[in-house]
Amino acid sequence: MLYQAYELQRSWLSSASAWASIGSEMLNNPALPMGYFGMGPMAASALEVFAHATATYGKPAWNIEAVKVDGKARSVEEATVVNRPFGDLKRFRREGLPEDAPKLLVVAPMSGHYATLLRGTVERMIENCEVYVTDWADAKTVPVSEGQFDLDDYIDYVIGFLEHIGPDAHAMAVCQPSVPVFAAVAIMNRDDHPCTPRTLTMMGGPIDTRCSPTTVNDLAMERPIEWFRHNVIATVPMQYRGSGRRVYPGFLQLASFMSMNLGNHMQSHYEMFKHLTEGDEASAQATKDFYDEYRSVCDMTAEFYLQTVIEVFQTHSLPNGTYEHRGRRIDLGDITKTALLAIEGERDDISGLGQTRAALELTPNLDASKKRYYMAEGAGHYGIFNGSKWRGKIAPVVEEFIAEHG
Repeated sequence: MLYQAYELQRSWLSSASAWASIGSEMLNNPALPMGYFGMGPMAASALEVFAHATATYGKPAWNIEAVKVDGKARSVEEATVVNRPFGDLKRFRREGLPEDAPKLLVVAPMSGHYATLLRGTVERMIENCEVYVTDWADAKTVPVSEGQFDLDDYIDYVIGFLEHIGPDAHAMAVCQPSVPVFAAVAIMNRDDHPCTPRTLTMMGGPIDTRCSPTTVNDLAMERPIEWFRHNVIATVPMQYRGSGRRVYPGFLQLASFMSMNLGNHMQSHYEMFKHLTEGDEASAQATKDFYDEYRSVCDMTAEFYLQTVIEVFQTHSLPNGTYEHRGRRIDLGDITKTALLAIEGERDDISGLGQTRAALELTPNLDASKKRYYMAEGAGHYGIFNGSKWRGKIAPVVEEFIAEHG
């Protein structure tokens, strides 16, 4: 009944959001003077904040039409080059990009948000790379007839996408996919696969969550897997194509992330209210744009979520050397070709310092010249792959690493 209760609440809030939006527009109408006097401006701003906070958000568009290179706008072509039930492969290529430009696979998290959360990541890397990105599907839209999707399938998808891109590509895993992509690279190195990526950049990834454990890690360790199975797994309702599929709903993931920093989120909305009241539309819009993306959530399959909790957060099977893919143990010592770059944020409250860097210590047979670590000072989890620190400080490190090993 969890999903049904959420849908009932969402339906009610959607109506309330619509009425609040109408009220705000009426108070902001220049033909109605009530919005200019007394409590009018405050009421209009409060209604607008409420309408925005309670609105329903679908899958956002990428909306990357052009990027600036050397001060000149270059148009960007977006295409879906591989279509699969649980995720597509998108390609972004800018006008004027050299034919020998590096090909980069950006593996987006499957953790409750759409791949468009990495819009800033992709937009920055388009400047000098032909960028491919995994566009994971919302599990509630995938019919049960398509079967299950777990960590093994995730690894197979990553390998398949790299095969489509071809030899000499580079890979980047942002947060959650660091573990399965790291495993995929180990498999491809072991098998001497012709499409083994030249480099793998892991950003804020939970390679070994025993290092500087965060609130997220503590939650996963404190409760047995059966608690997760009985309390956070729900069945998709009948109105969706994936009706009957067992999922970890995106709205639960969003609620957990919001609760971790509830004070900050409340302050952000209060600041948005003040900006609207003062007529500072630009500042208010910046906050709206962030939350439009942040509150756009999707479901992930129950088997993928539960297996991730067990393997990554409870048994630490990859760093312990016990993780298996399709019944065969993965040995990180097999990585001898792919250069590794580990990036962490100094203030990351999702993946603590040392969790990603552990990857460099877990690959004893990879030459030291092919390993690099970068800690982004002052950056939180989101700031590793979006915002000014990403664009000005972190992305150049990634580009330099790719050029060095390309």
